[in-house]
This record gives sequence, structure tokens and C-alpha cells, in this order.
Amino acid sequence: MSDKIRIVIDGREFQAAKGQTILEVARNNGIYIPTLCHLKNVNEIGACRMCVVEVDGSDNLVPACNTRIWDGMSVLTATDKVKLARQMVLQLMLAHHDVRCLSCSKTGDCELQKLAQEFELPLENPYTTNEAQKLPNKTEHPFLSYYPDLCIGCQRCVSMCSRMVGNGVLNASKIGTRTFIEAPFGKDWKDTACELCGNCAAACPTGALVAKNMRKYQTSKVNKVLTTCPHCATGCQFYLLVKDNTILDVMPANGPSNKGLLCVKGRFGSFNFVHSPERLRYPLIKNHDTGEFERATWDEALDLIAKKFTEIKTVYGPDALAGFACSRSPNEDCYMLQKMVRCAFGTNNVDNCARVCHSASVAGLAMTLGSGAMTNPISDITTDVDVILLVGSNPEEAHPVIGMQIRQAVMRGTRLIVVDPRRIALSDKADLHLMLKPGTNVAFVNGMINIIISEGLEDKEFIKTRTEGYEELKEIVKDYTPEKVAEICHIDADHLREAARMYATAKKAPIIYCLGVTEHSTGTEGVMSLSNLAMICGKLGRSGCGVNPLRGQNNVQGACDMGALPGDLPGYQKITRDDVIEKFEKAWKVKLSRKPGLHATDVFPAAVRKEVRGLFIFGEDPVITDPDQGHVIKALESLDFLVVSDLFMTRTCQYADVVLPGVSYAEKEGTFSNTERRVQRVRKAVTLDGEMRPDTEIFIDLMNRMGYPQPFLRPDEIMDEIASLTPSFAGISHRRLDAGETLQWPCTSKDHPGTPILHVGKFTRGIGWFYPARYCESRELPDAEYPFIMMTGRILYHYNTMAMTGKTKGLVEKEGHSFIEINTEDARRLGIADREQVKLTSRRGTIESQARVSDKVSPGETWMPFHFPDGLANILTNAALDKYARIPEYKVCAIRIEKLP
Repeated sequence: MSDKIRIVIDGREFQAAKGQTILEVARNNGIYIPTLCHLKNVNEIGACRMCVVEVDGSDNLVPACNTRIWDGMSVLTATDKVKLARQMVLQLMLAHHDVRCLSCSKTGDCELQKLAQEFELPLENPYTTNEAQKLPNKTEHPFLSYYPDLCIGCQRCVSMCSRMVGNGVLNASKIGTRTFIEAPFGKDWKDTACELCGNCAAACPTGALVAKNMRKYQTSKVNKVLTTCPHCATGCQFYLLVKDNTILDVMPANGPSNKGLLCVKGRFGSFNFVHSPERLRYPLIKNHDTGEFERATWDEALDLIAKKFTEIKTVYGPDALAGFACSRSPNEDCYMLQKMVRCAFGTNNVDNCARVCHSASVAGLAMTLGSGAMTNPISDITTDVDVILLVGSNPEEAHPVIGMQIRQAVMRGTRLIVVDPRRIALSDKADLHLMLKPGTNVAFVNGMINIIISEGLEDKEFIKTRTEGYEELKEIVKDYTPEKVAEICHIDADHLREAARMYATAKKAPIIYCLGVTEHSTGTEGVMSLSNLAMICGKLGRSGCGVNPLRGQNNVQGACDMGALPGDLPGYQKITRDDVIEKFEKAWKVKLSRKPGLHATDVFPAAVRKEVRGLFIFGEDPVITDPDQGHVIKALESLDFLVVSDLFMTRTCQYADVVLPGVSYAEKEGTFSNTERRVQRVRKAVTLDGEMRPDTEIFIDLMNRMGYPQPFLRPDEIMDEIASLTPSFAGISHRRLDAGETLQWPCTSKDHPGTPILHVGKFTRGIGWFYPARYCESRELPDAEYPFIMMTGRILYHYNTMAMTGKTKGLVEKEGHSFIEINTEDARRLGIADREQVKLTSRRGTIESQARVSDKVSPGETWMPFHFPDGLANILTNAALDKYARIPEYKVCAIRIEKLP
């Protein structure tokens, strides 16, 4: 039986699908019906009545936006009756509207203004009254304003906040017959649950709820540059709005990963730093007599770098040099950095900041599955799934737009299991929250597998045909009974059983995890344990499943893809393979080292031992981001020569011999690879005053000065070189991306569509490997002297070291100071009040911070963000390293908390 039915609109007959609305059919066929309150899949309440049409057999006009079609329906969209009704609707709206279009921020973009002009309303409005109560404006919010006298009561903002963002802080209320919005933008805005994302303002059709940035421009008079967000690895697409070589605002684009949504950092924290007066604008060379930096020419700076690095290479060998790539910079930059280190420096001592966040994912998933990357697309694991197993991840703060999509999934009926030592906001929406002890992930997963096997819930056919190592793992997990795991993890055994059953029996159940799994001394084993869990249940290589690490920085996936790793060339091609080395030697026309290089976390102790003497740091600030700050500073001071290329004078720059000014994502061309392996364009929007240079040009210039003849290449030509040498990128080019294609690697030829889901039918390594994981305790546990566990992490309003978000005043106003979360019971015992300053001490240092007292953490445990300079968490953290990926144990260190006198 056909699901198509017949409908006639304005005398034209169409075949349409059952369940469609009149508006959908009309728009699909080029028939115009005006709307105001309607936003597809967001707001379809039919409140404004602008879309009314005549339907044969109906005495009254009906709203086209939410009236479903039926077979044989006949519709008229533009009769006199319809036009008069729409005109009256507009007049009723304007009767209570403060018509001040010339001074309104939304003028030129206001949908009400455009419809009023379209319908040629008379100057006299018969419905105008002066009796309406005037409500106060709400303008104290740093980014958003609400003007009630411009509100038409369409409720698009309310639906956007509740249905799409999933926050629900906007509400509709009435005074008489008029609808207003209760917007949390008044004096108490800091104390509300508003996340400052601005998606409500983007939905508003008038100037009632508006972003303050819109005061600076009219959309028709700015240049829109489509690019990719420079913050987390969600890969949100947006337009930079540019006028007179200045970025004024951001407008969301309907990208595959963000679907028109943005978070507060993307919308309001993505461009102020570009124009910051604190930007480095000229090369600087340190005068070692005075200790001060002095302005230099590019020739002076690059000649000095080439001279010093060449001397070190000649005297101590190429392995006395090292280079770190920037995970916030484009793929093309990272590729040229690692090429410079390998071809000009002559070493494989190259790495990137994935070493301290998701190197455990790269290493662990590569060992068990053959590819160290997210297996499924974001939309696939949040749209149509039965259960989400969320482990060690707080996406509402670290990956907010993914967090919004998880909220949407829960509202649609997806069951949610949160596994996290903290009571994150999603815990309140979860079916189960397993509040496990930090550092016990492997025991937890082995307990899940124990239950699944003992209850016969494993996928026997999948295990038999697609995996190896099952029997050894099966023997190991026999010891991890629910009761034993409950004791190790400090959770309820029955809750563990329920979680195992929910996950195993669900048809579609993705595992989503983040740094709560990886940043441990057993981080790689934690990742491989999750891989074991997915394979036990056959939940790999198909839709709505998989093992999905959420990468932290915008291009940390790409930095790894590009070969900024000590053991891998681009595309994870191993330097230990003769055929790989020979291919790159032929292409690059140079003899390459076949010795695996040092991991970034091993470079610092090597510097202290004088085994590494020269270091080039591109766009990273390890003094702030790496654990045990004193150890990092000692290493940098031990170097013979340090070069840092960055946007700002960071703490790490202060220890450099030469500082080079690079350019931001808004000043260059290139690509980012997001967490789901999607390669997306970064486009130049502005050119700033100063002598800053694109980083690829800096690397090319330095390579030539050190004796390696590297021709100049544009970013698109660099991507072509990447494609020629990297099978997984063979089909990716700027040309395809600029033509509108969206490509996820592996993309193996110029006509290949990309690969949304990995391991379909066959694992990258052939068959999947069950890693025989055994639980080991964290390296540093509480004792009498240091009785508390401290965990670290991110908050919604800032990104890493605040080098970017710290340049946006409203973000700093919302959260601008260090704090530590302490359990209520512990605070009471120590006599510490909420918001009181406290002293924190570990075996590595002491800081002060503000106590935030609550039950977000368990007794004996604390949590601290690492962003804030007035209380740097990484002065306290432990540099204990994972044996596989050499990732530090940020999530567990022992501290003492003291009340200040």
C-alpha cells in the first residue's frame, strides 16, 4: 500500500507523504506561505496564525504549519479571505509593538518588519491601544537582551531552549491576553541556569530577544565567512561576520555536527581574541643580559633558530631536538610541523597535546580495533538509539552541542547510563548514575562483562567470527563479580547489574567517553576495556553503537592524523615499517630516522637529563597544561634553546629564547578534523596589522634555512600532498570540501564518499582483539598526610588555558576564578564554608582556591577546573604516566585541604 496521498494546492495536484503538514508540502513544491512562529522541528505550535490557509470542507481558516494533510485535500493559500486574515494578524501584533525599526538591532533581519512591508499595511492601525502594561527591559546579561515591547509571543525562543538546547530556562507567561517570555537576563543572570548559548536569540524573529553583538552591524552589510569553531572537537560550523576587516559576530550554520546550534564559547568566545591588543605581532629574541625580549626581524629570528638548532644537531645528534604541534591549528599546519621535525631536524621526536588527553584512545583503539578514532558519527549516536552509556564524560560542559543532542535523545526516550565520579548535570536526567571511585574504570567494565557473560547476554556469533582473545578475557573477568566490583568502585552491585543488562540487551547502544577514562596511569587499558565491552555485545560496525571518544580540542584528532606523533607518519603509518619509510623518503627526498621518537611527556625529563637540548613548541602552553608545573619549568630551563610560536605571550613563552607570532584560525586557510573524523574547512576572514605570518610559511622558511629544500606550498597544495601519501586521506581535498561535500576519513579515492561508520563487516586490524585487562590502583592514593583525591576537568565557559576565552569579558564575568568542589560532609568536618578560600597542597606544590561545597563529589573526593591562573590545578597534579600512551594521571592525585587563618 502506497504511503503517498493526493493533495491539491492552489489548483495544482501533488503526491505527498502521509503525516506531512500543508506547509511542508507547499514549501517542497515552491509555494510560498508566510510564517512567523514556525521553526521546523523546533516550534510548530501555530500560535501566530500567519500561515492560515483555506481548506475545502472547513469553515475556518487552518494553520498550515501544524495541519496534517489527508488524501484528496484541497488547499487555497492566497485568497482574499486568507490575505485579510494575515493582514489582521500583523496589525494585532503591531498594536502592542514598539515600532522603532530604525534603532532596533534587528532592523533588516526582522521577520515581522519584512512581513509588514510585504502586506503593505495601512498607516492607521485600528487595533492600537495605549492601555497595555509596559514591562521592564532585561539588559544586564553580558551577551543577550530581552525587550518585552518587541515580543510577539511566538515562543520560538522557549521551544529552542527546551526542545533543542534541552535546558528549559525560558518560559512563556501571560498578562491578560498577551504572551511574554520570562527571560533570565536581568540582574540575577549569574544565578540562573542559563548557559549563555544564545540559541534563543538566533530563533527570535524580531528584536525582542537579541544578542548584543547585533548592535554593531546589519547582516546585509557584512561579509559572511563559513568556517569551523576553534574550541572543542565537535566541529560546529558557523559564519564569521566581518566588516572593515573586523570580526563583529558569529552566526550559526547548519553543519552536520551542530545542526544550527552553538554553545556560549562558539557564539561569543570565538573572535574577540583574534583582535586582542595582547596579540604577538612581531618576532621577539630574548636578550640574555637583561632577560627581556627585544623586537627582531623575521630574518634575524629565523637565522638564529636555524643556527642554534643546526649546532645542536651537529654536536649532539638530531635526537637532541624535538617539536610539538598545535592541536588548535589546521591539519596543514600540523603536517608541515611534523615534516619539519622529521626532514630538517632529522628526528621523530614530534608530538602534540593528544599526549595529555586522548593518546590513550589513539593507542588503545588502534591495538584492539585497528583505528584509534571515534567509530560513529555524532548524529548517529544521539538520534535513534535505545541506550547511551556515558563514561567519564561531561559533554554538557566539555562538548556542549553534543550535550544538547544527548539531552534531546533523552527527551525522545533514550535511556541514559552515566558512569562518573561526579554528579554532573546529566546525572539528573539519567536512568542510572554509577558514581564510581576515580581510577576504577577497568574494574567497572570487567564487572559489566562478568555479568553479561554469566547471564548469557554476550553476542556469541560476533565473538566467534570477528574477534580473538575472548577465552583469556573470560577467565580474567570471572574474578570481577558484582559484589567485588561494587567494593572496588564504591557503587551498588545491583545498579551494576542493571547497567550491564540495559547496555547488553539494547539494540542500539553507543559507548561515549572522554578524559575521565583516558587521563589515568591505566588510561589505555580503560579505553581497551570499553572496546572489550562493545565487542562482547557485538556493538561495533553498525549504526547507533560503537566506541566513541569525544576529543577535547578542535583539531586534536587532526594533529594525530597528520603524523604529529613519535611513532607514526601521517595516517598512522608506522615508522617501523620499511615500506612506509621508503614511500615517504622517496616523496620527501630525504633519509628519515627509523627510530621511534620521544613522547611529549618524556621530552621534559629528557631535557632535564640534557638528552633533549632544543625544542620548538607550536601553539601549546605546557607550563599551564601539563602536570606537575615545577617539573615542566625545570625542563624548559634545562634546554639549550627554546622556540615558541603562539598568538600570545603565554607562560611557556616566557622561558623561550625566541618567540614567533603566528596567526589564528580566522587569518588562515586550512582544515580541521573533528571528533567524528570529519574534515572541514577553515577559511581566512581577516588580515591584521603586524608582522604575524601563517605558520606553514614559518615552517617552510625554517626548513630551508636548516638545509632541507622545501618548496613553498599553499594550504590546498599541502592537503594534496597529504592525500598523495596518506591512504585514509587520498580522496580529501579543499576542492571537494569547498564544493559542499562533507567527508569523514577513511576517504580512499577522489570519488569516495567517506566513511561515517568504522569497522563495518571487518575491523581495520582484521579481527578485533580482546585486551586482557586487569584492574590496577592509581599511582597516588590518599593517605594520612594527603587525605583527599583531586580530579581535574573543564567547565562550560572556558577553554584550556583561557588564552582565547579569557579575552571575552562576559565569560570571565560568569566564571573568572579558580575553585574546588568539596563534599558537604568533608567541608563540615573541616569547618569550611561555601565560597571560602582554602589552601590546597600536594606532594608537588601549594595553591589557594575557592571552596564550592556541595554533594557533586563523594566524601574524600574533590574536583577542580584547570583553566584559572589564580589557582593552577596543574601545580598539584601528578605526572605518573600510562605505560602505553605515556598520558599523565590528571584524574587522581592526593591533596590536603586546609582552612586559611
